[in-house]
Amino acid sequence: MIINSLLDSDLYKFTMMQATLHQFPGALVEYGFKCRTPGVDISPYVDEIREEVKHLCSLKFNEEELAYLRSFSFFKSDYIEFLRIFRLNYAFIDITTDNGFDISIKGPWLHTIMFEVPVLAIVSEVYMRNEHKAADFSIGRQRLREKIALVKSHPAGDKFKFSDYGTRRRFSSSWQQEVVKTLSTELPNNFKGTSNVLFAKQLGVRAIGTMAHEYLQACQALGPRLIYSQRFAFERWAQEYRGELGIALSDVCGMDAFLRDFDLYFCKLFDGARHDSGDPFEWGEKLLEHYAKLRVDAKAKIMVFSDSLTFPLALQLFDHFHNRANPAFGIGTNLTNDVGFDPIQIVIKMIECNGQPVAKVSDTPNKTMCRDLSYLAYLKEVFGIKA
Repeated sequence: MIINSLLDSDLYKFTMMQATLHQFPGALVEYGFKCRTPGVDISPYVDEIREEVKHLCSLKFNEEELAYLRSFSFFKSDYIEFLRIFRLNYAFIDITTDNGFDISIKGPWLHTIMFEVPVLAIVSEVYMRNEHKAADFSIGRQRLREKIALVKSHPAGDKFKFSDYGTRRRFSSSWQQEVVKTLSTELPNNFKGTSNVLFAKQLGVRAIGTMAHEYLQACQALGPRLIYSQRFAFERWAQEYRGELGIALSDVCGMDAFLRDFDLYFCKLFDGARHDSGDPFEWGEKLLEHYAKLRVDAKAKIMVFSDSLTFPLALQLFDHFHNRANPAFGIGTNLTNDVGFDPIQIVIKMIECNGQPVAKVSDTPNKTMCRDLSYLAYLKEVFGIKA
């Protein structure tokens, strides 16, 4: 089976799950699936995907896995004990083909939050292995060698830092594991780690991650007023982690709205911000201008870039910003699904919390996701989003 450990997921799922346990244990949510790649039909593989998800729902954390999670300074003992009894419930997920392939996840946030990453990894791997049965990774290995050579030849040397963010849309579990192992061996001073907790544990590298879009989306419904939702989310995060995991996600309501909320207090409180949509050069310049306006030393702050990165683009961004801030890079599909075939762009996003629509309004228009157009219009009006 594809997923054989609940650790085979991204770290930010665990960090958001702990925040949910402590801050919002009663929240009820719904997630929706979207395939952004035109012309892709996943329906023929629905039975295979269902069987993989049923197997996922049979898994529990073992003592060795719990001990590993306990080694993280920011995980609290009550959360670890909750994970001891945690199991995903198949009743909360519905995989259908009535109107094309679709996935709906609905239930308590605390008990559904761990579906997204492994389910997407399952869909990606099932689709890719059925569509490309002759894959042998020779092209992927050659391309990986070229990426390693590019990094080694760059004048930045060890200053260029990047991580693997590719669990959700990987070609396969075995290929992601090979990529992480190769990078940790060949680029030990450049490769910071992986978002995948299982491979971090198995290969002795750092697990990387903080928060994802769903956390700020949920706070649109859980906070006191929509206009204060981002500030509410960042405040609750700071209360939960007390200075750790200090990278704020910037593109749930667009960069301009983010900067209005990311005032001097949050600029000092958080270690930096993460880019995940829109022009990365424009985003970085806006962030630097914001820091300068507030008299915050940008050289002490981290700028994380994670949107559809390739190594040439990441190195260009490094050259552009490294003298003014500390850029870091999370590279996903270009690492874990670059084996000679076109990957499918699939996402699972929160669409409702406590019976209220929630939205992600991206700086890249086709990444915006909301199924209630009236709510989307209202959110744009509240945050002054023109596009």
